[in-house]
Amino acid sequence: MHLIGLDIGTTSSKAVVFDLQGKVISEHGVEYPILTPYPSWAEQDPDVILLGAQEAVRMAVEKSKANHFLGLGISSAMHSLLLVDKDDKPLTRTIIWADNRSHHQAEHLRMNNGKDIYLRTGTPIHPMSPLCKLLWFKEEQPSLFAQAQKFISIKEYLLFRWFGEYVTDYSVASATGMFNLEQLDYDQDVLDLLGLQRDQLPDLVPTTHILHGIDLRYAQAMGIPNDLPFVIGGSDGCLANLGIGAIKKGDVAITIGTSGAIRTVVPTPLTDPSQRTFCYALADDHWVIGGPTNNGGIMMRWFRDQLAQGSSYEQLTSEAELAGPGSAGLLCLPFLSGERAPIWNADARGCFFGMSLHHQRAHFARAAMEGVIFSVYSVGIALKELAGEFHSVRASGGFVQSPLWCQILADVFDTEVIIPESHQSSSWGAGVLVMHALGKIDRLDAYQDHFSIGRRYTPDFHNHQTYQELFSIYQGVYNALKDSFWKIADYQRRL
Repeated sequence: MHLIGLDIGTTSSKAVVFDLQGKVISEHGVEYPILTPYPSWAEQDPDVILLGAQEAVRMAVEKSKANHFLGLGISSAMHSLLLVDKDDKPLTRTIIWADNRSHHQAEHLRMNNGKDIYLRTGTPIHPMSPLCKLLWFKEEQPSLFAQAQKFISIKEYLLFRWFGEYVTDYSVASATGMFNLEQLDYDQDVLDLLGLQRDQLPDLVPTTHILHGIDLRYAQAMGIPNDLPFVIGGSDGCLANLGIGAIKKGDVAITIGTSGAIRTVVPTPLTDPSQRTFCYALADDHWVIGGPTNNGGIMMRWFRDQLAQGSSYEQLTSEAELAGPGSAGLLCLPFLSGERAPIWNADARGCFFGMSLHHQRAHFARAAMEGVIFSVYSVGIALKELAGEFHSVRASGGFVQSPLWCQILADVFDTEVIIPESHQSSSWGAGVLVMHALGKIDRLDAYQDHFSIGRRYTPDFHNHQTYQELFSIYQGVYNALKDSFWKIADYQRRL
């Protein structure tokens, strides 16, 4: 017996076939583009993602050569928004988390009753939030807003195509800015602010909700039986914690792919009076708090493509290792696409600070890697204040393929970093929910002590001292440039 975890990500959909012990049997990913028709916009074609997800499942199933499947669980990226009309046809492309067009709406909301909304919903006020995106449509494209019959995410679009119903899980809903954490329902004050009715949004269900009877056409396209149970699952961040085994007090998960995040699990909803962190639903008595960074692997991709053309990541990493901790006093603020936690500033911009004649390409490469970790560390400080000290740090995402980057993480945090053998954390988290929903396990932490450890990284005390000194300067540089960031971002928006 096997199960399928489908992760609908920002740049690709990946399907993984597991056995019931979590061993990867096969996997397949399908990439798709991010469209940027205007500065600060970030969109995707929902039908391209639909086809990509189906192809990923079909190929993973075909490669597995398995015949019997327990079910399929779904993980998806958060914060997307799609408007559909009365005939269930898209009126827009999918607006993704990286879209900053609702900058002014977010700023206005933040200056008014934004904090109260955050404390009720757990979603910080930022252009990533579907709440702010909806305000943008209401104010900037009112006729289109009025024409829309439903307001959904990419996950709900796929589920509607497959099952003919609009339904969303608590986990994805809790990242919209419209979901009341205590009531497990849409927040009425937010609906009133938007001028929306409940029936214009998907029905709310737990992350263990089971969908039956996928349309035969789509089942055939994916190479699966049409009676295969689909467990709705949750958001990729929450499921990454589950899939990596970081769901007990003091366990911390750090994921760095295109973007990045640091998260821990608490038993009840917990928000931050300083509005630095999010709070999203996973399952009963499991709430994920943490914060995302916009700029993870995308920082190194930009550096390679723009400043080191023709070089491989391996070459740049080898050079960066020789540069030494602290990059000879060169700092990088990696805010190429604004920043989310803990500053929630869409106007933040990237820069290198401390450049001198002695700095070479290797120093810039290492400073970029260190800057990403500094950004994650700044969220970690907030998490410690809210939830207590870290007992363990488990890491996943593309960055774990770099031993240097993992060592920098351990040195900055001054904590041992554990890399599970399997990197498919969100997909496996979706798989664990399949087994929980279908009664194969009675606790979400049933696999907590059965993860195979790939590598461990022990912090170096002297490196940590170096990073502590530089992190203080890093924070000071941001604070000193905050007003200038707003001015240059305003100038860029007018280009």
